[in-house]
Amino acid sequence: MATKEEENTVFDVEAANVLAKDLRDVFASGKTRSYEWRISQLKSIVKMCDEHEEDIVDALRQDLSKPQLESIVYELTMVKNSCTLAIKELKRWMMPEKAKTSLTTFPSSAEILSEPLGAVLIISAWNYPFLLSMDPLIGAIAAGNAMVLKPSELAPASSSVLAKLLPEYLDCSSIKVVEGAVSETSALLEQKWDKIFYTGNGRVGRIVMAAAAKHLTPVVLELGGKSPVVVDSGIDIQIATRRIVVGKWGCNNGQACISPDYIITTKDCAEKLVDSLKKELEAFYGKNPLESKDLSRIVNSNHFARLTKLLDEDKVSGKIVYGGERDEANLRIAPTILLGVPQNSLIMKEEIFGPLLPILTVSKIEDSFDIIKSGTKPLAAYLFTNNKKLKEQFLMSVSAGGVVINDTTLHLAVHSVPFGGVGESGMGSYHGKFSFDAFTHKKAVVYRSFVGDASVRYPPYTLGKLRLMKALITGNLWTILRTLLGMS
Repeated sequence: MATKEEENTVFDVEAANVLAKDLRDVFASGKTRSYEWRISQLKSIVKMCDEHEEDIVDALRQDLSKPQLESIVYELTMVKNSCTLAIKELKRWMMPEKAKTSLTTFPSSAEILSEPLGAVLIISAWNYPFLLSMDPLIGAIAAGNAMVLKPSELAPASSSVLAKLLPEYLDCSSIKVVEGAVSETSALLEQKWDKIFYTGNGRVGRIVMAAAAKHLTPVVLELGGKSPVVVDSGIDIQIATRRIVVGKWGCNNGQACISPDYIITTKDCAEKLVDSLKKELEAFYGKNPLESKDLSRIVNSNHFARLTKLLDEDKVSGKIVYGGERDEANLRIAPTILLGVPQNSLIMKEEIFGPLLPILTVSKIEDSFDIIKSGTKPLAAYLFTNNKKLKEQFLMSVSAGGVVINDTTLHLAVHSVPFGGVGESGMGSYHGKFSFDAFTHKKAVVYRSFVGDASVRYPPYTLGKLRLMKALITGNLWTILRTLLGMS
């Protein structure tokens, strides 16, 4: 039974309403709009990462047994890089963007102002609990918003670290952290926000979008999908497999939204590819990968059971050509390769999000496009080939959030391109300036003086005014001159 003190700290709809109002009041004060406030918060995040690297790495180890290298490089360093870029570019991002005007509004000038949206809600995911909390937070800060972060309850140690550190380093009147599970998230979603940024799966994404629709709140949904890898013949098979392995198992043991979900290759190439994958997996993770310290564990028993179900389906269990070992007590599943799984099997119907990698075979590599297009649009798609024509066909035929040619997952680290999904893999994008834009309204501003007021706009309307207005709107100088001279 909860104590009186615990009952008083319950975060319900009423508490969420108070929090949202407080954030709106802070935003209305103008505090978060200044360049100085934004820069100070970004610098404090870098300081927090430097001073508490060990605490953050330890939390990631507790939640996922995440290897130190992955924690530091793929979470901490990427967060610091996002901050460094924002600090360097923020003045330029905030500057009004000049826009052209036309003869219709002459004399005039125009610009586009980047205006913060207001009070925003960020709901994070468990698989990269530090990166996927902080990266959108950095964008929201850079854009000058007030915000609340809801970390994932499935990564409790990371959630606790964020709840402890953010108020110590950041402006806690403008940046709030709410821990909890479904009830706390639901209470937050009841409120009116100026934007909701959600990272996670499509099922919850639909709930978020439905809640946002009640208030006409715009959303960014960073979801997932079945990201395919197409492997052509005539390539350096060792380099290709090493890049597939690190993109699949070297990214949180397959628990990443952009990790390769399945491979498509030709029947002639499949055996060579499997042999190379086996060789590289053993070189990376040893003969007993369940004991490897370089592989994350499965996040919890529910996900372990889900992956086990995919692997144990009658259509699939006999297709394992490598791995398949499991340690339920320690939530570990070895890297597993399956060859020739049926397209109607469970493993090919849902996003795997784990260390299982099916390989499908086709007669000719171009047939892979139809397989990919038969499913929903993925968050990422990968192609390994030296064939220029095939690259062009792939880019034209396959719709995906992002594409990488001859590697996997690297587009995540390129801040000059947007990261986001399409269709069921998500909507909206972020990273670099795209994070700033995700939390910004582009406000159109037109400036005029009291000089050059044209009576042609005003009643009474005449045929001559009609002709001149039509000419002005089309912007054709010759037509305007002909109209003024009475030639049309």
